[in-house]
Amino acid sequence: MTTYNIAIDGPAGAGKSTIAKKAAAKLGFIYVDTGAMYRAMALYCLREGIRREDEQAVEAACPKMAISLKYQDGAQQVLLNGEDVSGLIRTEEVSAMTSAISVYAPVRQKLLELQRELAGEENVIMDGRDIGTCVLPWAQTKIYLTAGSHVRALRRYKEQQEKGLMCNLEEIEQDIIERDYRDMHRDIAPLKQAEDAVYLDSSDMTIDQVVDAIIKEAAKRGLEVRD
Repeated sequence: MTTYNIAIDGPAGAGKSTIAKKAAAKLGFIYVDTGAMYRAMALYCLREGIRREDEQAVEAACPKMAISLKYQDGAQQVLLNGEDVSGLIRTEEVSAMTSAISVYAPVRQKLLELQRELAGEENVIMDGRDIGTCVLPWAQTKIYLTAGSHVRALRRYKEQQEKGLMCNLEEIEQDIIERDYRDMHRDIAPLKQAEDAVYLDSSDMTIDQVVDAIIKEAAKRGLEVRD
């Protein structure tokens, strides 16, 4: 069976997960949230008191983490050693730790094989930082989804406020800018647009407009889309 894979890459706060989930639901694809898998690893490190700068400690922790995804009633659950941590991995603390440890080779290798296995078995939409360039370089459709740093910060600020969390817009934007730099300049699988990826700036687009744009691009590249 030949599967169809859609890879969505882009910086923090670009709306990759939200867009990918909606597009997957519309197409009947499996959504693979690679960011959530990295976040689960970051949560483990935080719980164990591992410093983000301590690469050796992070590497030593990798074999102790079992990360998996499952779907229940159409909703994705992220499991860390059997515990559903879906509601615990979206804090700014976890975000910062995720960006820091995702540069380490053992962390990336741990998840790479699982992600590729899923893509070989199912039609998937996968989002992250290096999906089109490293994880699924053979994906039939590749999207580089971005937005201005202030737009992305404002989105994250509103999300945190809706959850009742205290936050500062300027600090969030500064954190996003710093994370962009780290992601784009890391030695292993830096964030960049794949040569054959479609550049999509969502700053002035609605979620549905972005989803429709991605599906149209997939249709151009051989995906049969039912009305």
